[in-house]
Amino acid sequence: MARVRIERLVTSGQFRLDGGTWDVDNNVWIVGDDHEVVVIDAAHDADAIAEAVGERRLTAIVCTHAHNDHVNAAPALADRTGAVIWLHRDDLPLWKQTHPDREPDAWLRDGLVIEAAGADLTVLHTPGHAPGAVCLYDPGLGAVFTGDTLFQGGPGATGRSYSHFPTLVDSIRDRLLTLPPETKVLTGHGDATTIGAEAPHLEEWIARGH
Repeated sequence: MARVRIERLVTSGQFRLDGGTWDVDNNVWIVGDDHEVVVIDAAHDADAIAEAVGERRLTAIVCTHAHNDHVNAAPALADRTGAVIWLHRDDLPLWKQTHPDREPDAWLRDGLVIEAAGADLTVLHTPGHAPGAVCLYDPGLGAVFTGDTLFQGGPGATGRSYSHFPTLVDSIRDRLLTLPPETKVLTGHGDATTIGAEAPHLEEWIARGH
């Protein structure tokens, strides 16, 4: 049986919200084996993601949240591959800012398990950066995919529409810092970290605000 593995692809583009535009590099995570994979956050470049997937069957495109830089390539990738686009319903208003004429195919909910090639990605609803933000935890892989909820060095940004810092801190404290400290934190942007490395900073984040 082929071993489940995690691959990272970095794509570049722009994040747009509240009338502002920023150049960003996004992590696109591909989880699976030689035959079947899921993509976490189809960012910017459907062609590059499809090339990274190759001949493998893409079963799902899982959106950690609906900011445009995390979902802008999702419909094009789904159309090419037949994959199901998953999003938490609370992020539908953000999704419609980027894709007003197409809804996601299926709704994520807390506790749902997305399966692919032996990986079991459990959905953790972690609102704060966005209302429908989720993280995906697989104890077998020893990893949690955090989107923009938690980064190396602190929480995601909350200075824009649909964000709320106290809610984000609660999500991190209650849903993420309870995971084993050695759990790898695979983020939506930038370098990976671990739960144990970020846990000591929670009080500092609360004091500092966003």
